[in-house]
Amino acid sequence: MTDSHLSDLRFDTLELHDSLRSGIADAGFEFATPIQADTLPLALAGHDVAGQAQTGTGKTAAFLIAAIQRVLTRQADSGDDAKTRQPKIFILAPTRELAVQISNDAEVLASHTGLKIALAYGGTGYEQQRKTIEAGIDILVGTPGRIIDYYKQGVFKLDQVQVAILDEADRMFDLGFIKDIRYLLRKLPKPEDRLNMLFSATLSQRVMELAYEHMNEPELIRVEPDKITADRVRQAIFFPSNEDKLPLLVGLIREMGTGRIMVFVNMKRDAEKVEDYLTANGIDAQAISGDVPQKKRLNMLNRFQSGELAVLIGTDVASRGLHIPDVQYVINYDLPQDCEDYVHRIGRTARAGAAGDAISFGCESYAVSLPDIEDYIGHKIPVANYNPDELPELIKPPHRPRKPRAGAGGRKSGGGKRPARRGPPKKR
Repeated sequence: MTDSHLSDLRFDTLELHDSLRSGIADAGFEFATPIQADTLPLALAGHDVAGQAQTGTGKTAAFLIAAIQRVLTRQADSGDDAKTRQPKIFILAPTRELAVQISNDAEVLASHTGLKIALAYGGTGYEQQRKTIEAGIDILVGTPGRIIDYYKQGVFKLDQVQVAILDEADRMFDLGFIKDIRYLLRKLPKPEDRLNMLFSATLSQRVMELAYEHMNEPELIRVEPDKITADRVRQAIFFPSNEDKLPLLVGLIREMGTGRIMVFVNMKRDAEKVEDYLTANGIDAQAISGDVPQKKRLNMLNRFQSGELAVLIGTDVASRGLHIPDVQYVINYDLPQDCEDYVHRIGRTARAGAAGDAISFGCESYAVSLPDIEDYIGHKIPVANYNPDELPELIKPPHRPRKPRAGAGGRKSGGGKRPARRGPPKKR
């Protein structure tokens, strides 16, 4: 990794609480990234910020440092008892994985401050999350659904929030959370009575409307908005037939060796198919998608992050917000149909100044997306070639049993025939 992605701003030149400085040192931060250098002075001075930057450029640390510093400076005025204190920092994220990663980063940065952190996300841990929040916390990180669930039950209050943060705001819209977000933001103190920060890889018009509606005259910060894809991502595209896609994928992964690899597909059933073929052909791979149980999802991510799992296969649910260091290769098995999703996918590699490779398949089904993608990123993706005669012969995986549909077996016997119509048909 190089330091060329960093700015000249040193963290030790910022006016920060000593306990926060210790957390920053534990995280190994010395110089700020451009988005941190542009946003931290503003946020530390009390100005609302709407920030846009490429993925993997340090947005999470930017908003956490500003938020923790604000709470610490006001802590002396707080007389909260440990068991009655309510969230001071409120962070909304679109996915469970992103919420977990924000919480992990917050644990490091706030490790010397005494601030209590809690997570609230769906899929698992309902009672444990509830108990942690009820015990008294300072920082609440979560996804909209479970946050609203707990809030309506009175598990916590939002009237003491000093800092409100929306991360990956554009993804919030994509996942249909905007009504939930507006509901929660209306429960907070007035925008002028809190610090507000919104961060996203893209700042669309609808996101900015949300910012101006619920923030206090935010400063708009764009870091290299015209350089949408990371400089160090080496991009290439193959044009395989549909029948060549799996052999080409297996051959490429074998050539890549031990590097950490993420493979993206457009449909859940294709993720399962790719997982089955890779596994049958000696490649340790698992597919992560929206309906995988939470414990299994987190186990997959931990195995992948530790290097135990060689290949992680994901739909676009997994393409945003995952901070996994040292991903050497991203393979778009299917070209995404949304141009922004291409940027988010390849942003999984070349994070924080490292180099990486993004390889795409322009197959018969999805090559139609290529012109829009190239127009969006502002350049042609270099074409790579392969010899079909040199593709490996694949072992066909065993048949994956189909899961029964919900309600299956609930009908009474009768052969499934409809009852005969009685009488003449009605006139229309």
